[in-house]
Amino acid sequence: MTRSAHNRPGAAPWGQEARALLALSGPLVLTNVGQVAIHTTDVIMLGWLGAPALAAGSMGATLIFMLLIMGIGVVMATAPMVAQDLGRKPNAVREPRRTLRQGFWVSVVLGAPAMALLSMTGPMLVVTGQNPDLAAGAAAYVETAVWAFIPTLWFVCLRCFIAAFERPRAALVVTVIGIAVNAVGDYVLIFGALGLPALGLRGAGIATSLTNFFLFAALLGFILTDRRFRRFQILGRFWRPDWVRFREMFRIGVPMGVSRGMEVGLFGSAIFLMGLIGVDEVAAHQIALQCAGITFMVPMGLSQAATVRVGLAVGRGDSEGVMRAGGLAFAMGAGFMACTGILMVSFPQEITGLFLDLDDPANLRVLELAVLFLYVAAAFQIADGLQVIAAGALAGLKDTRVPMILSGIAYWLVGLGTCIPLAFAVGLGGFGIWIGLAVGLFAGAALLMHRFYALQGVWPMGLRRVRAAEV
Repeated sequence: MTRSAHNRPGAAPWGQEARALLALSGPLVLTNVGQVAIHTTDVIMLGWLGAPALAAGSMGATLIFMLLIMGIGVVMATAPMVAQDLGRKPNAVREPRRTLRQGFWVSVVLGAPAMALLSMTGPMLVVTGQNPDLAAGAAAYVETAVWAFIPTLWFVCLRCFIAAFERPRAALVVTVIGIAVNAVGDYVLIFGALGLPALGLRGAGIATSLTNFFLFAALLGFILTDRRFRRFQILGRFWRPDWVRFREMFRIGVPMGVSRGMEVGLFGSAIFLMGLIGVDEVAAHQIALQCAGITFMVPMGLSQAATVRVGLAVGRGDSEGVMRAGGLAFAMGAGFMACTGILMVSFPQEITGLFLDLDDPANLRVLELAVLFLYVAAAFQIADGLQVIAAGALAGLKDTRVPMILSGIAYWLVGLGTCIPLAFAVGLGGFGIWIGLAVGLFAGAALLMHRFYALQGVWPMGLRRVRAAEV
């Protein structure tokens, strides 16, 4: 593989690093936005069925996502592992192939028990005190959407693989096509068309599964046929184990998965807390969360790019490159999220009106709550962006255990510890839950950024200066 000047030690000044980061993060951001657009299509079309269907589908999707995001965190270890291999040996073939293979294995190991657990969605929700009708609807969605679990993890492995080579555009193209596939599938299967019956929530789940199978198969086909990637023969000797890499993926990835799980678990717990308050609160929470999730995809893409750029710098022993990649990602993410926060505050009615009919009196309470929650989302935009970018930069250093602990403190002790008393003891309801979410994200951003800069000797916290290559 040809390596550009900005990938050689000492040859990447700030301007070149910014261009490299933008070139890599651009397609990653758009791919992330595309994946959210797929889910947003589900939310919008379920909203057309009414607030109860939207609430049930949202709760089912949240259950899947809470488990899925932990699996994604683990298999995303593919990116720093491949990036550091390429930093040390630019023309490596065997090492990246073996890493990807173990990523596929790990996906199955994680996916099978998760799917078994999700098969008990209905009873689990009833036990937690959720409305029986809401629980039944969520179970109907999960019943058919759960088959997307393992293909989704495989798709993430492939995305990380090509991103480590700084060639993420194929995943973007596939995802854009996937948006259309999902939209057609949703319309046909939810409402009934082309001679098929209207399946409602089950139809939305089927469309989700079919779309994720398509994403995986299409990106796999690209890698197997592309002139630059086919030499890796990624399916060759698929059953040959590499236990060293298998264990390393768990060593690096499990803390990443747990960290992501704790963050998403905070928001997932919020939807269940909302369910204890009312169906309107659940629907409004999902609308505001969907808006925040769309904006979050930009810093998420910057985070993924930072993982690769930091990993490449570590592999070649360039500690200054680590600082440039992390610092620029922070600046870009904060700038973008500041702009989205302003938009949320300026146009809340127009934004929430995309999901429910503004003229329908039955939706009035949901819309009022969604606007209120959107104001809180605007307030935590910058913090949300900085915490995920910091986590990505630390992943590039293969520093994942301490960030996992810091995430637990921020999201569960601080965040959830604020949500519950404000919502129920103080009596703020859903608004109190969203204040707690904001507090948790601010704590996460502060702790994770402090960790990154402390490792570079910039913000002393009792740690000796650690070179990036030593982490």
